[in-house]
Amino acid sequence: MTSRFPAAVTVVALIGLLMIPKASRADEGMWLFNNPPRAQLKKYGFDPTEQWLDHVRLSSVRFNSGGSGSFVSPDGLVMTNHHVGAGDLEKVSTAEKNYLRDGFHAKTHAEEIKCKGLELNVLIGIKDVTADVEKAVPAGTAPAAAFKLRTAKIAELEKGAADPEKKIRADVVTLYAGGQYHLYTFKKYEDIRIVFAPEKQAAFYGGDPDNFEYPRFDLDVCFFRVYEGGKPLKCEHYLKWSAAGSKADELVFVSGHPGRTNRANTVDELKYLRDTGYPYLLNRLNRLEVLLNSWSGRSEQNAQRAEEELFSIQNSRKARIGGLAGLMDPALMGRKEKEQERLQAFIAQGTTAETKAAADAYATVAKAEKVRAALIKEMTALENAGGFNSASFGIARTLLRASEELPKPGGERLREFADARLPSLKFGLFSDEPIFEDLEILKLSDALQFLAVTLGPDSNLVKKVLNGKSPRERAYELISGTKVRDPEVRKKIFAGIEAAAKDGKPYDLASLKDPMIEVARLVDGPSRALRKRFENEVDEPKRQAHAALAKAKFAMDGDKVYPDATFTLRLAYGTVKGYKEDGKDVPAFTTFDGLYKRSAEQHNKGAFELPKRWVDKKSNLNLKTPYNFVCTADSIGGTSGSPVINRNAEVVGLIFDGNIQSLVLDFIFDQETGRAVSVDSRAIVEALRKVYDANDLADELTGKKK
Repeated sequence: MTSRFPAAVTVVALIGLLMIPKASRADEGMWLFNNPPRAQLKKYGFDPTEQWLDHVRLSSVRFNSGGSGSFVSPDGLVMTNHHVGAGDLEKVSTAEKNYLRDGFHAKTHAEEIKCKGLELNVLIGIKDVTADVEKAVPAGTAPAAAFKLRTAKIAELEKGAADPEKKIRADVVTLYAGGQYHLYTFKKYEDIRIVFAPEKQAAFYGGDPDNFEYPRFDLDVCFFRVYEGGKPLKCEHYLKWSAAGSKADELVFVSGHPGRTNRANTVDELKYLRDTGYPYLLNRLNRLEVLLNSWSGRSEQNAQRAEEELFSIQNSRKARIGGLAGLMDPALMGRKEKEQERLQAFIAQGTTAETKAAADAYATVAKAEKVRAALIKEMTALENAGGFNSASFGIARTLLRASEELPKPGGERLREFADARLPSLKFGLFSDEPIFEDLEILKLSDALQFLAVTLGPDSNLVKKVLNGKSPRERAYELISGTKVRDPEVRKKIFAGIEAAAKDGKPYDLASLKDPMIEVARLVDGPSRALRKRFENEVDEPKRQAHAALAKAKFAMDGDKVYPDATFTLRLAYGTVKGYKEDGKDVPAFTTFDGLYKRSAEQHNKGAFELPKRWVDKKSNLNLKTPYNFVCTADSIGGTSGSPVINRNAEVVGLIFDGNIQSLVLDFIFDQETGRAVSVDSRAIVEALRKVYDANDLADELTGKKK
């Protein structure tokens, strides 16, 4: 399979974008499975067959909660990271059993715990629909009209490919920032059960101090099982386990779902992130981190309820600090500026259709970024719900918008309510995962205060939302008064919405007199107006500009490369290799012995305290067993939980992090010191057998289970 533009333009060329010496960019790329890096892999003497690519693709899974995973046994066993599964462990925990903190092991299928609201997706089909989407939007169409036409066509394509009865989901994925559109079809699995997780202290050993650092000593692994028809799924495609693990300088692959990169961004887009976007986001993250840290310190119950959300905030904060540091690096920005100047000169001198179409592209992006900067605060507070940060508000707004969107034709709705997306939306909406009233009040109180600060306390909208009360009083009133946190109530309301929609009418939500729904209604007009402006003045102009730039780059360089990450399945490759830091060699591997030495150095306290069973069973372990390792594969957030495999598509590791030097990879690739960090396959089996007495699971992984 190949990845193509329509007509004469066959693929985007970003190969010269960064102007990095060939030696330092050898292992660059998050590649499409229908456009693998064959030429680059030839230097390793490897050319993946279509059968190899299909097998790896069909063995890979995406978590709707964010993150990646893979099938690792013929009985539906799925491997991912502990931190990817942490939210699911938290949802099924109780006051008596804290599975996130203490771990879990089901010795039989009957003991496996069913997850709440977790959906796994397997990519089963890829179709290039660029020509269909572009044909729906005539050249010269104004942005607002273009957005409507494109949205309608995408909804039509998705609806035609989806099959709710067979659990087939369809998404049109935008690639090369609008240069291509691919229709991805997924097989959905909704009956997912927890099989095994270690203690959080073992999975996240070293805590925040060691996060994004190396050497590391983490057993960041979690196992789930997919069920279909009430029985474990029988898998034709799954990744077999490597008994030998990996070795230094070995070629390895990562099959996962990187979240988002900005490597094709213009200089103006990067400056927006540097000067406005990231600083503003960091202020929000710092505020939320202080809020949840303080609340967690008041009781063990509070800490348990906020633990996973707090970790996510802390992780994001540290990642964005690293990304901002990269954007402030004059060398990085200088490289971006030089390559942009190179393309601008090519466009200015060109006479082809591609160069003419791109003549105003950079100016268009620059103008859109100014609008983006002007809208960021209100968009964050209203449309992104930063001013109403709570699950209760999110549910209420989903119900409100569903009542207004479902009576419309599918192509005219907000995209999240398109026909092909409704099954997944409903699956999440009807989940019975716990929503804690005290945590909801805490978060909404802070959010309402943020809303007042953002829009101004004298804003008419703020006054209407607060209704004459303080943020804390109003939050209590709204959270204690709403009924939307009850899954059965949500199901009943949504059934009414769907019934009314069949008659082309909105459901009468006002008759419910639910205070949270009414607040959602109060802000929905201004919120929709902001969203529409953002779509018409930022998203759509940039989409058209980047599509033109992509084609101009191809005309200039004419080579095949990968698009920016979009939380869709990609294949990365690299070698197992250490690096130098501050003039010192950092070895590729750590060992169990290093774990115990790290604990002793830190006096076995705080984030470096070993779980009791690891102390008690130290003598059982082969301390020379490789524990964590690093490789040069191109990896960012979203690839957490991805398998690391060898040429034979055997599991040699499990991606769980990157080192601090890798945080710049959102914007630019650097193989000199940036590394992906993984758990070694040998360590997983050694720990299962000798620390957790989980021989049943180890046998299933290694193929010894009958």
